[in-house]
Amino acid sequence: MLRRIRYFLEDLAYYARRHPLGFLRVVGGVFVACALIAGVYVAARELLEDDEEQAPSLAPEIFVRAGSEPEETAELGFPTFATRNTTRIAGGDSIEVAAGAALATFPTDPPPAVVLADAGDWTGALAASVLFADPVSAPLLFTADGEVPEITAQALAALAPRGSAATGRDQAFVIGDAAEPDDLRTEQVAGGNPAELALAIATLRAELAGSDPDHLLVVSSDEPAYAMPAAAWAARSGDPILFAQRDSVPAATIDAVERWEDAEVFVLGPESVISDRALRKLRRAASSVRRVGEEGPVENAVAFARYVRGEFGWNINDPGHGFVIANAARPTDAAAAAPLSASGSWGPLLLTDSADEAPPALAGYLLDLKPGYEADPTRAVFNHLWIIGDESSVSTALQAELDEIAELAPVRSGEGQSFLGPEPGAPEPETEAD
Repeated sequence: MLRRIRYFLEDLAYYARRHPLGFLRVVGGVFVACALIAGVYVAARELLEDDEEQAPSLAPEIFVRAGSEPEETAELGFPTFATRNTTRIAGGDSIEVAAGAALATFPTDPPPAVVLADAGDWTGALAASVLFADPVSAPLLFTADGEVPEITAQALAALAPRGSAATGRDQAFVIGDAAEPDDLRTEQVAGGNPAELALAIATLRAELAGSDPDHLLVVSSDEPAYAMPAAAWAARSGDPILFAQRDSVPAATIDAVERWEDAEVFVLGPESVISDRALRKLRRAASSVRRVGEEGPVENAVAFARYVRGEFGWNINDPGHGFVIANAARPTDAAAAAPLSASGSWGPLLLTDSADEAPPALAGYLLDLKPGYEADPTRAVFNHLWIIGDESSVSTALQAELDEIAELAPVRSGEGQSFLGPEPGAPEPETEAD
């Protein structure tokens, strides 16, 4: 190698002695070319750095909370935010969950509009979930204490709603006491109490959709855990949410039922939450009133996921679906996550009342829908679970448990058995020792 370099230098010196002007031209050309290359590199680097400064960052602050992964999880290498069959939006509160869900639903194309609700008003946020249904398609974001939090501002900048014919050219719908951003065309939706605000939202939805609702969903304004599953269905169907108390029905709810007299009314929750006395008041104003639900928030959510009557209800009684899992102690998460139930893998909101282990009703329902295959797993159907909240809402251990329940499993046909275990609620089989 050294010998070749020496020969090259000797030839170069000989050429310089014999052709000095040509040598200078060659050297000058090489110098100019190198300068041009260096200039292009510097300019390109500056442009890229400018783009990086201007482009809003969607994922880091929205989807992942720094420090939310426990040390034992990091040591095991367990994927806290995504597993084989689950994806987590790890918000420490509903403000972060709403921003994450909105960006997950609209990762590139902007939504026509957004809904802004106050983080302290779970009833207003729940009722506003209906504004995500077609044709409005407005995901919900939260304000707090009369201001737009930084994470909501980041999400607004990234989403950049433009308005559309379906939104009346409005870019944001401001619900109740929510803060109003200065740089968007907005419409204020007001009401003196939860029932009046819900009626105003339902009226706006009907005007934007250009049609009356076919169904009305009445939920408790006093028991948020029982009302939470309504948000997912409203976002998916466009059926408005209305409110009642245990033994009484507000005038605004009666007004809605009488206004849309042809709509079927469904009451979500057991008799302990909305009594038969309240149902009788609804029946005097409605053509049809039916109850859906069971005792216990977890059981109530499962009953609603299974329910179907005509075109009303999820009717999720077989594998191959999406699900959203939230903690019953965080009611505003239901509205925040509603867009996930009405796009992508579409599916009902299910609840857990424990952050550490799956309650029996939730585990039993998901086991009942556990997907299986006989020969080729690539031709099977699959379940997908959105996990809502950080470790305080759904722990890594519970996420792992839910992932295992949702995992595809081999089954045997023709033998009356499978590898999926007994039917949920079935007694344990007796052994020979018994």
